[in-house]
Amino acid sequence: MDSFEYHRPSTQKQASLLLTSSPRAHVVSGNTDLLGEMKQGLVHPESLVSLADVEGMKVLHIYGNESNLGSMVTLSDIVDSKYLRVNFPALVEAAASVATPQIRSIGTLGGNLCQRPRCWYYRSPLFDCLKKGGNKCFAVGGLDKYHSIIGGEKCWIVHPSDIAVALTALDAKVKIFGPSGYKNMKIDDFFVGPGIDIHNENVLKEGEFVSSIEISCDDKSSSTFLKFKERQSMDFALASAAVSISLAEGKIHRAGVALGGIAPIPWRLQEIEKYMMGIPIDDLRYSDEFFAKVESSLGDAKPMSENNAYKIDLAISHLKRALDKVIQDLC
Repeated sequence: MDSFEYHRPSTQKQASLLLTSSPRAHVVSGNTDLLGEMKQGLVHPESLVSLADVEGMKVLHIYGNESNLGSMVTLSDIVDSKYLRVNFPALVEAAASVATPQIRSIGTLGGNLCQRPRCWYYRSPLFDCLKKGGNKCFAVGGLDKYHSIIGGEKCWIVHPSDIAVALTALDAKVKIFGPSGYKNMKIDDFFVGPGIDIHNENVLKEGEFVSSIEISCDDKSSSTFLKFKERQSMDFALASAAVSISLAEGKIHRAGVALGGIAPIPWRLQEIEKYMMGIPIDDLRYSDEFFAKVESSLGDAKPMSENNAYKIDLAISHLKRALDKVIQDLC
């Protein structure tokens, strides 16, 4: 491992300045992913900028129905929050599904959102893949069991973050700090697929980092996150589903439906969301037409081979279970 400088700024402005002071400066949050990349020779930082001491980034603020979570809030903090468990169960369930208690105690919200792909071709020093500047995605015609079935375009990684799937269904907003100050965006605009940027999975530029995440809830709402993994003790999702529904006068007025483990970004099912809008929750519960739409919601999926075609049925089955659970909660 190469030598590097280590900085612990106390303000977001200081952190941003340090990140722009070197072309090979990297943010350190929980460091559970970056350290692995350094050991694997994927990154060679000259400077590491820790956010551990930056004021205000480890705090969960509650303002009525709105919550602001600093990006340095740990996954354990999320799991242990009674407020989040009641109002945003999908987020808590997603956080609880990540790795082990030891890793959750140091892994952070921002770090989980910004972690790099777990593709074995990307992680291996033996393959100079597209994402590392090469000219080939080795998963095409190679070992593709864990790769994308939709949205691949050149590179067939899957996004590794469970938190990202839950926050997408919850319509979260991402607050970013950088050289020009703060900016806010919908979480749908934060992640980018390989068709837009082959080398990065999000829109963060030089000197920028995730400052906080904002989520809001309605008085009558429910959400859930379900995940299938190969090793039940700890593993990344083969497929996951997050659903969030809010009611007004018994009718659906907000719906969020997202799948994980199948695409390079959290995969939002907007057609399902639009169909649900305005429907009385009791009618949706027994709608054969609705569940037929759910069954065909991955009709555009194109598995790389028969080795990862299983993800279609796996994702749809978890989506059905997640929808059924949220609908039951609200009926």
